[in-house]
Amino acid sequence: MLIIGIAGGTGSGKTTVVNRITECLPSGEVVVIPQDSYYYDSSHLPLEERQEINFDHPSSIEFELLVDHVAKLKRGEKIEQPIYSYLTCSRNSETISITPKNIVIIEGILVFTNPKLRDLMDIKVFVDADADDRLSRVILRDIVERGRSVTNVLERYEKTVKPMHLQFIEPTKRYADIIVPQGGNNSVAINILSSIIEKNLSR
Repeated sequence: MLIIGIAGGTGSGKTTVVNRITECLPSGEVVVIPQDSYYYDSSHLPLEERQEINFDHPSSIEFELLVDHVAKLKRGEKIEQPIYSYLTCSRNSETISITPKNIVIIEGILVFTNPKLRDLMDIKVFVDADADDRLSRVILRDIVERGRSVTNVLERYEKTVKPMHLQFIEPTKRYADIIVPQGGNNSVAINILSSIIEKNLSR
């Protein structure tokens, strides 16, 4: 089994990189574990308070459960991955059954901030992108997928996204084995990364 961590700022193109890598690899060989599934459940809080949660701070992630699940997959055990809703800011009662595959990709903005999780990774990839490009993607995504207004997105960006990126996410670039500039648009980097993964699998 090969465990790959893919980190980078909000809107950097991590999901695109994951999808491009998955397309290059044999069907059924890859399982993707999104960090976002492991946000703490906030259903006990009023909706107004839930909407103020700082999703860009490491304390918002239940890393203990995420580390436990990745370790179980590494041991060949099945896991029940949580389902998190950004619309309600809470976990669903249902889970997703995940069985071990030859390649496990852990993807999220904060996945390099936890030492125990980093230690489980064989390859660490940081997806880099200009702040302006990230912001435009965040605006589009949050309006379409999360029902937020432009004003709300910009306020959140200035209040939490930008400062948390500088404090927690950008510094984790030093842990990366590979840095992918320009996100999913960098075909050369993705092809090189796919070749490295295939070479590791063939061993």
